[in-house]
Amino acid sequence: MKRFALPLLVAISAFAVTCKPDFDEIRPSPGTADFSRTIAVGDNFLSGYQDGAFSADGQQHSVPALLNRQFMLAGGNEFTQALLPADASAGWYGKPWESWYVTASQLGDRTDCEGVVSMGPVKQFLPLANAQQVLAPQNVPGLGDFAVPFLTTDQWFNPAAGSNPFSTNQPPFYHRIASQPGVSTFAGDVRAGNATFFTAWAGMENIYAYARNGATGPPPVPAAVFADHLDSLLAPLTAAGAKGVIANLPGFRSFPYYTLIPWDGADLTQNKADSLNDIYEVSGLTHIVFEAGDNGFVIDDTTAPYDVRQLHAGEYITLTVPLDSMKCHYMGILFSTIPDRYVLDSGEVAFIDATIAAYNQVIAQKAAQYGLAFADMHNYFEQVTAGVVWDGVTHDATFVSGGFYSLDGYHPHQKGYALIANEFIKAINLKFGATIPTLNCFDCVGVKFP
Repeated sequence: MKRFALPLLVAISAFAVTCKPDFDEIRPSPGTADFSRTIAVGDNFLSGYQDGAFSADGQQHSVPALLNRQFMLAGGNEFTQALLPADASAGWYGKPWESWYVTASQLGDRTDCEGVVSMGPVKQFLPLANAQQVLAPQNVPGLGDFAVPFLTTDQWFNPAAGSNPFSTNQPPFYHRIASQPGVSTFAGDVRAGNATFFTAWAGMENIYAYARNGATGPPPVPAAVFADHLDSLLAPLTAAGAKGVIANLPGFRSFPYYTLIPWDGADLTQNKADSLNDIYEVSGLTHIVFEAGDNGFVIDDTTAPYDVRQLHAGEYITLTVPLDSMKCHYMGILFSTIPDRYVLDSGEVAFIDATIAAYNQVIAQKAAQYGLAFADMHNYFEQVTAGVVWDGVTHDATFVSGGFYSLDGYHPHQKGYALIANEFIKAINLKFGATIPTLNCFDCVGVKFP
């Protein structure tokens, strides 16, 4: 057998030389899309808002900014942004009795009302003068980033959305990029952007400006009106030849902001439950009953006897509720109820669910009508809740440690935005026959531990 060894070796070598595998390298291609002039149209979730604030670092790691890194591999150009000053941040706080603005939250030590020190999100109040400086108007030629935090679609057509807002209850984020503050409209500025491709994620703030504050403010515009808003923007963009991708809206249960604090978090011993029952009975509030174990907190409700009742399963407390007041001053148990602005009751939950479903029907229909790629963020955020694997690491919706959400419990951090950007890329590739590679963002950061 040894005499066949050399000829066999020669034959194998010859086969290896003459029959090399012919693998075609998949090169980035735009397919039928054109990324030479890209713009982004949306609110918080396209702006890179995270940790409760807006910042240059967040802008540069936003979904559209990350997408454009990949678009540039297939003929795209630079994505023009009106960046905030470096190392500065400004967030719309929503509690004006404390402060209008705050800096981005960081993970640090906090001392609670009982003097216990624990790690959690820490933010600083931002004086009005500092906020005015950070959010000063910018005139940026060729602007592509029209992702404006807290802008609802009904404000797209209102010049007042770009007026000087620092003495009003209007977040100043469109004001800083308006072509003519107080005169121009967001929709007009977008149309003038001469886009060849756009990324749109609209309607989020319509829903969550309402849900975020316990459904106490003006409700979102009806789905039919939202559809008209989309038409007013998508029709001229696509008529001018632009193509794009549009995303639908995730459900509110996807966010730790609504799910972290349990509705039945009043954990009582039998003695405490009995004592509370005696107090409420003497007060005539016999419909409020406690028992040993977990109990629903007591909330404001004008439809209940004496305008108070206990929370039920399927109702939610927002992350902005004053936890020290609940822990040390019996808010939600005795003496004071949890105010309505921190609660979503069953009726409000049903309305929010129905409105999100109706908006998502509109978005899917508009994607088909205008030939857009469709990114199903409603489904993807549910996947995140269960856990998604990226680069060998599982990311889920767990607050702080889950790897997807930032410290405000609502906006993703940079790694979360990168995961979202990859879902947009998949939708673009599918619709337009493109071969844009998904990204692995090595400079995207997550929650930073001290």
